[in-house]
Amino acid sequence: MRWSRKALVLGAILAALSAPVLGAQNFMEVKPSPQQVAWQDLEFGVIIHFSTNTFLDREWGDGTASPAVFNPTQWNPDQWMQAIKASGAKYVVLVAKHHDGFCLWPTAQTDYSVKASPWKGGKGDVVGDVARSARKYGLKFGVYLSPWDRHDPRYNDPEAYDKYYLSELEELAQHYGDLAEFWLDGAGSAGHVYNFSRILETLRTYQPNTIVFADTGLFEYGDARWVGTESGSVDYENWNVIDRHGYLRWRPIEADTPLRNLHWFWHPRDEASLKSLENLTAIYEQTVGRGAQLMLGVAPDTRGLLPDSDALRLNEFGAAIHRLQTGNLALQHLPTTPEAAAALDGNTDTFWSAPSGSHHSTLEVDFAKQVNIDRVTSMEWLNDGQHVEKYAVEIWTGKAWKTVASGQAIGHEKIDRFTPVIASRIRLNILSSSQEAHIREFQVYSDAPPDKVKSEAKSSD
Repeated sequence: MRWSRKALVLGAILAALSAPVLGAQNFMEVKPSPQQVAWQDLEFGVIIHFSTNTFLDREWGDGTASPAVFNPTQWNPDQWMQAIKASGAKYVVLVAKHHDGFCLWPTAQTDYSVKASPWKGGKGDVVGDVARSARKYGLKFGVYLSPWDRHDPRYNDPEAYDKYYLSELEELAQHYGDLAEFWLDGAGSAGHVYNFSRILETLRTYQPNTIVFADTGLFEYGDARWVGTESGSVDYENWNVIDRHGYLRWRPIEADTPLRNLHWFWHPRDEASLKSLENLTAIYEQTVGRGAQLMLGVAPDTRGLLPDSDALRLNEFGAAIHRLQTGNLALQHLPTTPEAAAALDGNTDTFWSAPSGSHHSTLEVDFAKQVNIDRVTSMEWLNDGQHVEKYAVEIWTGKAWKTVASGQAIGHEKIDRFTPVIASRIRLNILSSSQEAHIREFQVYSDAPPDKVKSEAKSSD
């Protein structure tokens, strides 16, 4: 996800010149579209890399690979989807064309595609098969269509290439059902200036609800933005609204990272690169747990199957996520107001609203007896915007409220871990909000063994 400096500068100038003149905006006044709200609720997706690179032990193809190398021997996208579904992911994005220009569907725009391969006698359609399999397993489907093309000679003629690229996009947008996400990757580019306005106009003609993922530099054109690295971590307070060229837009983060360290495509003799379960769990908490979308890269092998080790790790990851979401102690709260109960019921369709016009408020959970606590999950209702500017998680010591975690943004979801404590009362203290806060969920958990909690609780009294 690296744009050439020339392409970024030109893109910024064009965006600045074409952006509408707006009145003064406040970060807290910008709201998401219904499509963005629904997309953020998906939380976790998978991006799939599978092409000629798979058969040539490459990460970056140069456009010279023969279509004859593409010939999976045990093609079974259902096997992929079973593992992806088990991981807890809610959507998949297929790389329909990577930078080498090889197309995974029988496009009418070039012969450099699966129709020129021996696979299924040139009658196969990877995009169609994967889209059907994803939906069969209840997963939403999207596509990645690389603007950079290292094979097609038209790339050197911007006008001719734009026409070619848009024709490919029209095929994908018209023939493969609803697209949950369209990836507009900016790697390479070689100084080529793309007509992003036409790309978005073409996509929106057929797919008005698709979320467009793009680098922050393409601020005007994307609906979601890149986190800035491929580490799978959000290392800053996460605000969904960002400022570019003096304009504010709702641009939630998607943080991408491959299942295998530094490898998006499959490579032989590469077992050591598989991320550990502990690493994946930490990545989940550093992305989804910091209000972002997690996009995990998986890669089928030359058989057309996910390696057994990868499928097993995805299953383990799904079980770990399930454990993170199991045992919400807030469900055991003592009777409270119906309004407060709406944030303690485990139902993200309900929410608690602080008093109208307030800029400081508290949401308290009381238990019949002391419970072990070392983690909370908070979620804002974002339909009306992101409003919490500073908060603290506090427990009652019997004499006073004690802060165990704090932050400056909650957003879609925030997971806060802290030293294990014992308490019968815990609260979300919203110290500052631009207007009344709306909290979908305040969930309370404990992962620590009771003996550890007791010893640490004693030392903190």
